[in-house]
Amino acid sequence: MNRLVDKLAILTICMMSLFMSDSFSEPVIVTLVTIALSSAAQLLTGKLIACVIIMGCSLLCGAFPLFFCTVPLMLYDALWEKKWWLVLPASLVIFRLDTLSAGQIMITAAAIVVTIIVYNRISGLEETVEKLTQLRDEVAGKNRQLSEQNMRLAQAQDNEIHLATLRERNRIAREIHDNVGHMLTRSLLQSGAILVINKDEQLREPLESLRSTLDSAMTSIRESVHDLHDDSIDLKKVIEESISTVDSRFTVSLDCDVTGNMPGNVKLCIIGVVKEGLSNAVKHSNGDRIFIVIREHPAFYQLMLEDNGSCSEIKESGIGLKNMQDRAAALSGRISFTPSPEGFRIFMSVPK
Repeated sequence: MNRLVDKLAILTICMMSLFMSDSFSEPVIVTLVTIALSSAAQLLTGKLIACVIIMGCSLLCGAFPLFFCTVPLMLYDALWEKKWWLVLPASLVIFRLDTLSAGQIMITAAAIVVTIIVYNRISGLEETVEKLTQLRDEVAGKNRQLSEQNMRLAQAQDNEIHLATLRERNRIAREIHDNVGHMLTRSLLQSGAILVINKDEQLREPLESLRSTLDSAMTSIRESVHDLHDDSIDLKKVIEESISTVDSRFTVSLDCDVTGNMPGNVKLCIIGVVKEGLSNAVKHSNGDRIFIVIREHPAFYQLMLEDNGSCSEIKESGIGLKNMQDRAAALSGRISFTPSPEGFRIFMSVPK
């Protein structure tokens, strides 16, 4: 838009020079031809045909001196092509300079100076805008990188906090098991021994009540320890540790997408099936890749373990397969085994 406005201003100055001619029709024709050629040059900016148009219009000055009055407009187009020398053929007008008035020559010369000034201003402005746009894009890119980096750092921090929490839960569960659990067990044994050797019937009921209380406390402690231990299981980390022990001839890929709210018994079931599946693949598969996918859906958990070894049949009586079926059945889940020439697949789903 800036270029169009500038060309209109330059054309206005050129027309002042053109209409100083004695003829009326010639300035109109020259103006229309120049506008058409300049518009074409602008539309074709950057192409060879634009340079040809500018040079052709400049050559017209030798045959039709009145075209010299429009040289500023063609110079403006040539400057945008970075080839100002395209208007040099207009110098042929020197051989017919007597056909132009002094006023026309002076106005044209002034228009040429104005054209150069306007071009320098506009080109400088566009360069500044381009630099600012580039700077804005770079800043946006840096901000995006920083945002991604901050997200990764926050995720890493969350993982560290999660692992620290799991370690602390393990420590608490171990402390309760080793200290409080052992003391309660000893107290239960002592109360049982006292009940056996007690001869006083009046003390029997209080002693039985004490034993019952200790037994309830022991059950509660045991459940709490189990809950702490189950919550502290990091499913992905345990499976990755199991993968690290697989024979080096296998390439194992894990895709685990679950939340941290998975019950401990489900985690143990999935871990058990994965370990058994990996063991079977190492023993019986002739493939070299194993794929493990664990997904959490709104109503159920899903496990798929597959290798690319050929397998035409399976022995349903295998202890490993029976163990996996029992694990799934214990949680009201379903498990299937699919042998094929392309590989062996284990598919399990456990309802929430």
